[in-house]
Amino acid sequence: MAILHRATLAPTKTELIAAWLPHAPWFDGEVGSVEPVGAYRFDDPAGEVGIESHLVVVAGRTLHVPLTYRAAPLADAEEWLVGRTEHSVLGTRWVYDAVGDPVYVAELLRVIRDADGQVELLVETPDGPERREPTMDVRGTGGAVPADARVVVVREPGQAAGDLDGPALTGTWAGQPAPAMLAHLA
Repeated sequence: MAILHRATLAPTKTELIAAWLPHAPWFDGEVGSVEPVGAYRFDDPAGEVGIESHLVVVAGRTLHVPLTYRAAPLADAEEWLVGRTEHSVLGTRWVYDAVGDPVYVAELLRVIRDADGQVELLVETPDGPERREPTMDVRGTGGAVPADARVVVVREPGQAAGDLDGPALTGTWAGQPAPAMLAHLA
């Protein structure tokens, strides 16, 4: 389960994504505005790295942007750095394109293999934790994951889950009631 702090971020996650997209090697469009559609979280078993994937609409395109949040820079990962943000509770956070973060890759492989899903979200309040309804539903398909498996994140989801021929992560969200592929193995 993910415990979410009632906090402010400067810059916000949406602002970080908007500033980074023009430099992302996989993005080939104009940014303009970035509109959040949904998000889902996984847990780092060690409890050190925040793992959150965002769906945003940019110029009519739905984009899948997995991010990780760390309390210190990730060694030898400058090419994956999205930026830094100031979290009003946790302090400075280094934000990475999650495909370059080994914690994300390991957890995504586990979720796919175990046919697991996103974690439950709890928001800290003065009266104790309150459950937050998810904005997406994601699920691994299950199945054997070869030791040399390479994760492929679908940056522009839309392929129906029925088109899968191997282990993958699928998801649904408002406006996308049929499971769409979010990641698969190569």
